[in-house]
Amino acid sequence: MTAVQAMDSFECDARRKGYRVVAGIDEAGRGPLAGPVIAAAVILKADYRDPRIDDSKKLTSHQREVLYGVLEQEAVAIGIGVVEAPVIDAVNILQATLTAMKEAVWGLSCRPDYLLIDGLNRIPLDIPQEAVVHGDARSISIAAASIVAKVSRDRIMEMYHRQFPQYNFLQNKGYGTREHREAIAKYGRCKIHRNSFRIDGIDFRRVSEDLPF
Repeated sequence: MTAVQAMDSFECDARRKGYRVVAGIDEAGRGPLAGPVIAAAVILKADYRDPRIDDSKKLTSHQREVLYGVLEQEAVAIGIGVVEAPVIDAVNILQATLTAMKEAVWGLSCRPDYLLIDGLNRIPLDIPQEAVVHGDARSISIAAASIVAKVSRDRIMEMYHRQFPQYNFLQNKGYGTREHREAIAKYGRCKIHRNSFRIDGIDFRRVSEDLPF
């Protein structure tokens, strides 16, 4: 079995069970201190092959952008789910991620009859599904979803950078880099920071509550 063939083994197993429309689902942005968590759902043709598609974390920014364009043209359907920081704070990051995944499935132009989900958790939807640990490196449709989710989130964070350049979201994408933490210490939080996330023992809710960002 080649590496390319191995990447669609979960999809092939689902089809052997009688399922025909298989969607891969992954998220981007569970760990950052700011910005949304975004999920993508991608349906590929049954015989789809592209050896370039892999876990988005293994790809460069340029490679992800190229493959995002390829998937826009060649995927059967793509759905996106976005959950912003206030909801993350209200329900916790796990529940926000599952909500984003559910919205991504709802956003597909055709209804899947089987879901392959990256990670340990199933989505609260009445669709047969399978959680695949490290699925973004083991399933071509989940890997495709990881690329779409990552590129989509990076683009959103680049837009937020234009609103809040003091945090340099263009570079850190909301993750807790030293530069980002120092900016929080200097300017306080802005509206896209996750108030429920803590760094270095500091509760965001106690930092510059009255800044007009």
